[in-house]
Amino acid sequence: MSRVLTKNHAHFQKALTRLPLGVASNFRFWGEDRTIYVKYGRGGRVFDLDDNGYVDYRLGYGPAILGYADPRVDEAAREGMQVGGVFALSTEREYRVAERIAKMVPAAELVRFSNSGTEAVMAALRLARAYTGKDDYVILEGSYHGLFDAAMWYTPMDKWSQVGDPEVYPYSQGIPLSTRSFAHFVQANDANQLEDVLRRHAGKVACLLIEPIMGNCLGIAADPAYMRAARSLCDRYGVLLVIDEVKTGFRVARGGAQELYGVKADLCTFAKAMGNGYPISVLAGREDIMRKLGHGVAHGGTYTAHSVSLAAAERTLQILDETDALERIAQYGTALRQGMSAILRARGIAHSFVGHPSMSGLYFAQDPPRNYRDWKGSDYAFYDAAARVLHDEGVLCEPDSREPWFVCAAHDESCLKQTLAAFEIAVEKTLTAQSGRRQAGA
Repeated sequence: MSRVLTKNHAHFQKALTRLPLGVASNFRFWGEDRTIYVKYGRGGRVFDLDDNGYVDYRLGYGPAILGYADPRVDEAAREGMQVGGVFALSTEREYRVAERIAKMVPAAELVRFSNSGTEAVMAALRLARAYTGKDDYVILEGSYHGLFDAAMWYTPMDKWSQVGDPEVYPYSQGIPLSTRSFAHFVQANDANQLEDVLRRHAGKVACLLIEPIMGNCLGIAADPAYMRAARSLCDRYGVLLVIDEVKTGFRVARGGAQELYGVKADLCTFAKAMGNGYPISVLAGREDIMRKLGHGVAHGGTYTAHSVSLAAAERTLQILDETDALERIAQYGTALRQGMSAILRARGIAHSFVGHPSMSGLYFAQDPPRNYRDWKGSDYAFYDAAARVLHDEGVLCEPDSREPWFVCAAHDESCLKQTLAAFEIAVEKTLTAQSGRRQAGA
């Protein structure tokens, strides 16, 4: 397949004159020669300005769980338009959607709406601090909780050998260094380290903020025993368990990761899949904690519970709750994994998959990674090279190997066939390129 990007390149040059990097988000910039612009999306496919079609496994980082332009959801959104938009007042539908969420997620005793995953997690951290009267928080290395200052810290590889808490660094300029002492990092699936941190900082930690399936690191999953231990340790040390389900919520199960693990959060956040792409998010949790909202804890937003997004969420959640959409998504994801694995095994390429079939991570080693350090210390050059070929062959995955492949209910047999054919080409071309480099260096 030859891919022409003439119109995309031309628009990129024009967009540069008004938009930093020519895009509305840093993550959409893929380089001057490979940044693309979407013309439209339908089902499990997107089309760019040059009318190149792609089977899409990014899905906006997960929101389009039913597929782009799902007619049922869009019809509901149009009905939401008839309500009138934004009033800075509430509507009846807020209660109905909250009832549905509480039915699907037992931890969601009370619900508050926001507009994005970042907003919901910000509110969760503020509420946890207010409820406990403590300022510190614990997060997992490699996790992603949104673009706000408290979540944008990391531990560099050259600091990993330090004893105790490694020094953390900001992901971005403009983050006040005076706030970094609040964040404490632990590795996924290490309950002993988590207990050590909680013990050493007893009386200071408000919450453990955790993605049980790491949505920005291959979908690396917590062991069930680790999640049970985390719940127990939070109870023992008076720390709130805040489960970030912005990506897993209503995707990996009707009740999200909490249903899969049989663990109940004190507070939890949801966003991407709940509106099939319409901007909406949720902070939910225990009644006694949530009742502090409006009683000492501020929360709000002009566009919160917008009539269009709320109507789309109501319909999306109904479909996910009452149909077999999630089962079909998981079946497709399993078939995709099996097909990719057969191609790699036939060429003797060691590999493994992590995460859930609806959001899979491909890892080029025999044993799947258990934490961020496993991924960071691995050779992911093969994936990065293959991803470029996949784009040229009409399959859209994130060019960064940390991002899982998301599946939607609109992915069908034709998508699977095209994907596996493209994947085989990508693997062959990547192997050939690697062989050529080795021979050139001999």
